[in-house]
Amino acid sequence: MTNIRDLAKMAGVSVTTVSRVLNNHPYVSEEKRNAVLAAIKESNYQPNINAIHLSMGKTFLVGVVVPFIDHPYFALLIKGMAMEALENNYKLVLFQSNYEKARELDALQMLKQKQIDALIICSRICGWSIIEEFTSYGSIVLCEDTRGKNVSSTYIDHYKTFIFALQYLYQKGHRKIGYSIGRKSGSNSKFRGKAFKDFVKDYLLPYEPAYIFEDCLYFEDGERVITQIQKMADPPTALLITSDEVAAGIVTCAQQQNISIPSDLAIIGFNNQPIAKMMNITTIEIPLVEMGRKLFLQGIAEGQVVYQEIPVTLIERNTV
Repeated sequence: MTNIRDLAKMAGVSVTTVSRVLNNHPYVSEEKRNAVLAAIKESNYQPNINAIHLSMGKTFLVGVVVPFIDHPYFALLIKGMAMEALENNYKLVLFQSNYEKARELDALQMLKQKQIDALIICSRICGWSIIEEFTSYGSIVLCEDTRGKNVSSTYIDHYKTFIFALQYLYQKGHRKIGYSIGRKSGSNSKFRGKAFKDFVKDYLLPYEPAYIFEDCLYFEDGERVITQIQKMADPPTALLITSDEVAAGIVTCAQQQNISIPSDLAIIGFNNQPIAKMMNITTIEIPLVEMGRKLFLQGIAEGQVVYQEIPVTLIERNTV
């Protein structure tokens, strides 16, 4: 395989001159530049990207861990990261973890081994003690509230957002309010759970564990929620659904079961995805593409730990 020394010999110039031509250095005579370019063409020389990256101390690769690539929430985050990566001449390396610890650890090991410059974890399964073990090997950025930790983040204040949405439903006259979550053990779900407990306590409402629906991630999970509600003697009259996909499934199934939305059951979704706009679902808008952009920029930034809270907006439509 042809190397720089071979090119120098073929062109009759120094290795330094070849290096200058390869890096578009201006201070090379036209004659020598043409000789080097001719040698490159004749030998079909291809630069060793790994060697170049090693000399620069960067791979220009950023790892991104998501539990599911096909979920609209994570797809929009990735879209924002990909747009920013393109602007900054970086590439993304995607890891689908399926919330399996070993897969997330694989990504962290790649950071440790300098195979990627930074790692963005959109929804983690590893505990803090593991994350902290790897912070010295490169930039780690999380999509959750990390205030007080030595890890940068771009996040939504899910406690504050949930309290706001619950108060909104209360002001609409609802006293039997429930909610859905994707993963009970997730840090965001814990903030939501605390907000719900604090809300019912402050407003002197009963705490109903049956009003909390777990493992709700996709459209078809909405049917399961409606089925559970129909079995209740005293069902909720309003639900906060932490995914517009699930909210759309609930609205669709409710219509099939002659459950009136919002008269019998009011719905607030989350994220303001296209399906919420199509089906006129009231939702909490989270600017996921912009969040993705910010997460990426935090990943490639060098310097102090930064926490960025992203504001949200209630989009009122026909389901409350």
